[in-house]
Amino acid sequence: MTMNAPALILLFSLLQFITGTAANPADSAVMSRPGATLLFAGDAMQHQAQLDQALLEGDGKRYDYSECFRWIAPTVTEADYAVVNLEVPLGGGPVYSGYPCFSAPDSYAQALVDAGFDMMLTANNHCLDSGMKAARRTISALDSLGIDHIGTYHDSADREKKVPFIKDINGIKFGFLNYTYGTNGIPAKDGMEVSLIDRKKIAEEMKQTRDAGAEIIVVTMHWGIEYVLKENAIQRDQAQFLIDNGADMVIGSHPHVIQPMKMVRDEKRQQDVPVVYSLGNFISNMKTGDTRGGAYVRVRVERDPDGTPRVKWADYDTFFCAKPTGKGSNYTVIPSDRTDLIPKAQMDHWRIFDRSSSKVFDAENVNIPRRKKSGE
Repeated sequence: MTMNAPALILLFSLLQFITGTAANPADSAVMSRPGATLLFAGDAMQHQAQLDQALLEGDGKRYDYSECFRWIAPTVTEADYAVVNLEVPLGGGPVYSGYPCFSAPDSYAQALVDAGFDMMLTANNHCLDSGMKAARRTISALDSLGIDHIGTYHDSADREKKVPFIKDINGIKFGFLNYTYGTNGIPAKDGMEVSLIDRKKIAEEMKQTRDAGAEIIVVTMHWGIEYVLKENAIQRDQAQFLIDNGADMVIGSHPHVIQPMKMVRDEKRQQDVPVVYSLGNFISNMKTGDTRGGAYVRVRVERDPDGTPRVKWADYDTFFCAKPTGKGSNYTVIPSDRTDLIPKAQMDHWRIFDRSSSKVFDAENVNIPRRKKSGE
């Protein structure tokens, strides 16, 4: 039996009403309804090997990242708004560096913009790696690229001016907040402001964001334990705190590996809140199997008949970061449906990541399924 688009929409709405959970319809039906689809990706790292591979020959130091996001860009750009964690300062050179104290050229951020990202998160443990001057320069550089960003601020006055950050996306007002557990022991100096995980401050800024007109509040958290494939009790407790204070989405980063995604029921507001504990790496030179790939999550928001915007569903998919195969090639983010692009010598790495991440998601995810491919 075949069904037309209106019938499909009615069916999915009925399923959602009956089950109390979000359905995961085909994209063609999704895009026929008014609303907004947000996409979130994890840690955009920049290790020394990535710098070395991007360096162009010739006079002066120029870095080219144009091929890094070629294959994932269509997925990013099809979302109404896409967010990534920029886990490296833009130090301005002339010397750039990888781990442990990162600094990347502006062309790296430009490549992320060109790939379709609309917002970069800067509150993470590496944001002060190259000092206060570089941290402030990162803010200015992102401003010059015309991309939204939150998490670090020139000073307290700058933070007060920029928080709350509210974005109108397809007629829905989204408020975005970003916090990190720390900055690798490097204290913010000379008035520099980093949004740290402080419950009193978070509750205050969430209220300010709601009072300023945000209809949906998105809180992005840099938290958890590195290389651990499951969230811990602290993350769960923090997520519940955010939900209790009105968060409509909670999106996590930092562990460099994926962690579960769950629709958590907010009984007070009678709605489901997607909590994504970690999306893993977006791009990096990390070597262990679980760090070689990551996930993106899509969250769909639509208005109820009474006009209230709510999260209707969320889904995810995975990708692999292929390493260069020689001179002239570069690190490349490859979607899970284009594994034919993964170099043969790296297929075992993909299989390790794919098996491990699938095991976690299949066992631990709650009402956040894998994205359906066309034709499924």
